[in-house]
Amino acid sequence: MRESRADTVQAVLLAVLLHGLLIAALILSVLFNWNSGQVSAAGSPMSTELTEVSDLSAAMQRTLRTKVKPVEPLPQPEPDDAAPLPQPIEEPKPQDAPVPQQQSPQDFIAVPDDTSQEQVVDTPTPNRAEEQKIQEAKARQEQVDLTEQKRQEEAQQQKRLAEQQEKLKELEKIRAERARLQRQTDLAEQKLQQIADSRAATASQNAAAATPAPAGNQGVDAGLAARYAAALQAAIVQKWTRPDSVPLGAGCRLNIRQLPGGSVIAVEVVEPCGYDEQGRRSIEAAVLKAQPLPYAGFEKVFSRNLNVNFRAEDR
Repeated sequence: MRESRADTVQAVLLAVLLHGLLIAALILSVLFNWNSGQVSAAGSPMSTELTEVSDLSAAMQRTLRTKVKPVEPLPQPEPDDAAPLPQPIEEPKPQDAPVPQQQSPQDFIAVPDDTSQEQVVDTPTPNRAEEQKIQEAKARQEQVDLTEQKRQEEAQQQKRLAEQQEKLKELEKIRAERARLQRQTDLAEQKLQQIADSRAATASQNAAAATPAPAGNQGVDAGLAARYAAALQAAIVQKWTRPDSVPLGAGCRLNIRQLPGGSVIAVEVVEPCGYDEQGRRSIEAAVLKAQPLPYAGFEKVFSRNLNVNFRAEDR
């Protein structure tokens, strides 16, 4: 509740009247006690006697001659000109105001609004149901756009995957074609080597048959030499595992240095040889594993430096 100006004036008049009544009561109480009789104190009455200063002692005379400094009165507080007026009680602010109070004055609008108020009034205000329908339509459209975007991204990703798969297929085809050509090349080389080995063996046999053996102990028994070569072939094949890269029947010439008794000092693959590097190393290892090589019964055809025409066979 807000205090009005009339209430303030009334409060001031009542305060002045109250002070006046208090002052009147004080005056009446003083006048009432002015003529009252003197109250006698207990004991005998006081008596006074005048004495000359000269009759006093020297100490009393000095005390009387000493000037007593007057005591300065304490400063009195200045009276207030007027009692402070009671302040009005602030009106309590509403806790739940529908519209927040404006904290700052509204800015001045330099350009007036050209919108016709009649048109504003005539335009119907959309209700809550219509606004909700509009929002739902927007949400559906956004969902449709998002679905279309995802579909396009998936289509592009599938296209990229298809292109990568096509490239991989082309690479596989190229690799398969290269492998096929390499196999054909290897087979052709092996056939050529086999033909060369066959011709060399045939030429050796023809030369051995055409050359007569020397007479006496210097002659060589062809049958014993053939059995010795077969024994060496069997001993080496027994310790050898044919690699897949070495075809059956492929030939390779070996140079073996040995001691009497069949102990191998060294073995080396020499040309002609149709084996690859893996096949050559495997046949050399097999010769070392097969020692001591056949010796007993073949002393007549034994040689410390022996050349053997080895032919690939399985055990």
